Amino acid sequence: MGKKRYPLYSAASIVVVVLIWQWVSTHLIDPFFLPAPTSVVEGTIELLREGTLFPFIGVSLGRIFAGWALGSLIAIPIGLLVGSSPIVRSMADPFIHFFRFIPAIALITLFIVWFGVGEISKILLITYATGFIVMINTATGVTAIPEEKIHAARCLGANRRQLFLYVTIPATLPYVYVGMRLAMASSFLVIVAAEMLAANSGLGYLVWTSRLYFRIDWMFAGIVLLGLLGFATDRLWRYVGSTLIGRYVREVGRY
Repeated sequence: MGKKRYPLYSAASIVVVVLIWQWVSTHLIDPFFLPAPTSVVEGTIELLREGTLFPFIGVSLGRIFAGWALGSLIAIPIGLLVGSSPIVRSMADPFIHFFRFIPAIALITLFIVWFGVGEISKILLITYATGFIVMINTATGVTAIPEEKIHAARCLGANRRQLFLYVTIPATLPYVYVGMRLAMASSFLVIVAAEMLAANSGLGYLVWTSRLYFRIDWMFAGIVLLGLLGFATDRLWRYVGSTLIGRYVREVGRY
């Protein structure tokens, strides 16, 4: 019975925060600098009427999902290889731990010079930001497999291929799942920065150009929408994990 009330607690906390925001913006702070929630809603409706909001949302989400999927597809096999082979791991470690500390935001200008201001540079930036998170989580999952599982499979006659397919991959799925979930958040961060610097569409572009028209309500509309879209994609990924690979990620993906 208690668990059924958790969504009510979440809804109540949202209502309280919105009411506090409304009161602060109307009594303590100039509404120009902190628009009230009602003003943000009005600004969002205005953007909808102009026909710009939904296209901007679609463009940003398209870039995010393309880079996230590409980065994950590249990173998972590399992570499995790095985690499975001590030789490969020793060779790759210096590069992995060097490049993962270089944020994708620092490479925006360089990627624009290399790949132009089109879609390729933005998708590749997200691929870069996504790849190292997924790769490290995948490799960590492989190295975290208990030795007794491997020995048990070998005692039952499993060869290297069977060991990889029926032990390594299932045991690593929770780590891959979490890595992809964390990488999604990084994708949102990178696409906003990229769209602010080199784009003529997208939510990052909306947030950045709103300052030119002194439309802080538009700016807040873009920021709130980014948070809502991130929340929705995270919950969608949790649903995918619980339905498709729930037996492997039930404990890891609980939060």
